[in-house]
Amino acid sequence: MNTKELITFFREKGVKLTSQRLAICKFILSRKDHPTANQIYQTLKEEYPTISLGTIYKTLHLLKELGLLQELGFNEGSIRYDPDMELHMNLVCSKCGKIYDYKTKNVKNLWESILSELNVKPVGQRIDVYYECDDCKDINST
Repeated sequence: MNTKELITFFREKGVKLTSQRLAICKFILSRKDHPTANQIYQTLKEEYPTISLGTIYKTLHLLKELGLLQELGFNEGSIRYDPDMELHMNLVCSKCGKIYDYKTKNVKNLWESILSELNVKPVGQRIDVYYECDDCKDINST
């Protein structure tokens, strides 16, 4: 979403859009790397020195409630944020933690087939595949 679309969206939802909230929205909604709240905070505090981690968390929670992003919790306790709400697989490196989105028509077709067999209407979905990324393989092979 561009700035104008975000402003319109928040107005329609009756939500106040401060400059800090707008900066957080623009940052997270443009990302492909699934950042943590702390990574967002560390990046934005340079331009917004009065921004707090609490503001980051509140805005992320709001975006989740509004259906603009997913919260990805992992076993070690970390939470990452994914603005891609379309059906996809998360490829998660078990060594470095990088996450890549994988989209293909095959995933969508398989998912629809599974839902048909189960005869359920999901309220959410998440498909994670754990592997060792090429960068980590290269480090381990030297």
